[in-house]
Amino acid sequence: MQYLYHVDALESTIELRGDAHRYIFKVRRHKIGETIYLRNLSDNNLYSYNIEALDKKEVTLRLIEYKEHTVMPKRHLHIGWCMIDPKSIEKVLPSLNEMGVARISFIYCARSQKQFKLDFERLQKITLNSSQQCGRSEMMEFEVISSLEEFLATYPQSHLLNFSETKLNVESDIQTIIIGCEGGLSPEEEALFTKTNIVGLDTPLILKSESAVCAVSSMLLL
Repeated sequence: MQYLYHVDALESTIELRGDAHRYIFKVRRHKIGETIYLRNLSDNNLYSYNIEALDKKEVTLRLIEYKEHTVMPKRHLHIGWCMIDPKSIEKVLPSLNEMGVARISFIYCARSQKQFKLDFERLQKITLNSSQQCGRSEMMEFEVISSLEEFLATYPQSHLLNFSETKLNVESDIQTIIIGCEGGLSPEEEALFTKTNIVGLDTPLILKSESAVCAVSSMLLL
């Protein structure tokens, strides 16, 4: 783990209890006098704390120093992801977070199953745990958009991943890309795009939505 999240990181003294205490005491087995790093994720600072006291119920930390330390990819990637089963989203979300996806807009497209609802508190917890492990200094952003038309009205420069002779590659200058749900887009939705805004992957295989989003993210960010 690269750092521990705590909303009060920047205070001169912090008391850790509950899950944070268990992590320090039982998982990492830190001792009095050692240094640990905290972030509050409301700024880009990395805070160094000394463990001053440690018992079976709480840990007392005292601030040593802090410095600005941003850990994010050089490129910005926003994914418009047509809604699929939240369980499938949750499985790949840590990987997308580690690769540095900045924002995911979940879109209810024509072929999305409308009964799928996202638990944003759970998504935030998944990405927070991932960020602590990989060192990411900014949280991924989420939003829900009711239709593809609404998404394109807000983000008109978006590209669509679909079958195309124009292949996506590491040099592609794309900041916002749409990934379809199982079954793809409807003909009416596909008609919203011109050929210049549609890109494909260089493979004859059909990818699941969650596989496609990982492939695109790795190509554009890593």
